[in-house]
Amino acid sequence: MASSSYCYGVVSLVVLLPFLLVSASASTYIDAICQRVSDKAFCGQTLNAYPPAASATSLFQAAEAALNLAMSHADKSAAFAGTAANKNPSLMKQFKASQDAFVIISKSLKSASLELKESPDTANYDVMQCSDSTTMVKNLVGKNTDNDSKTIMTMTSMMEKLLAIGVGATEALGG
Repeated sequence: MASSSYCYGVVSLVVLLPFLLVSASASTYIDAICQRVSDKAFCGQTLNAYPPAASATSLFQAAEAALNLAMSHADKSAAFAGTAANKNPSLMKQFKASQDAFVIISKSLKSASLELKESPDTANYDVMQCSDSTTMVKNLVGKNTDNDSKTIMTMTSMMEKLLAIGVGATEALGG
């Protein structure tokens, strides 16, 4: 009986070991990115909760996941700003301009993701340029008191945090 439980333990370890190693590796890659970000706790929590980053098997995959997460948020923010523009005629111009800014961020992040392997420096520049767009959104709707403007400002604040992670990702690759 003792040998069967010993065999079970060995087989369990053999089966689980690759998963434990992948988790340890992904954690190492996430740490490499988050060491370059001022809000390390937010960075670690965010990337560890994002399955493509948490399961990354290389620093490149973790960096790519970080950029994709930011891109996804930019797309959702653009969609929200577009919807807000359609339902609020008095702020339509501001919301449309905000939507355009988020679309520009998304395109810049896509470009950065495509450049990541060949030129981390160029990818880094593309991500850093996105802060111009977030500043523009803050200037457009930051003083408004309506709920849609407040939501866009919250989304913009999150975008800034995700862009910081994106910068950390490109820097971790040498950008």
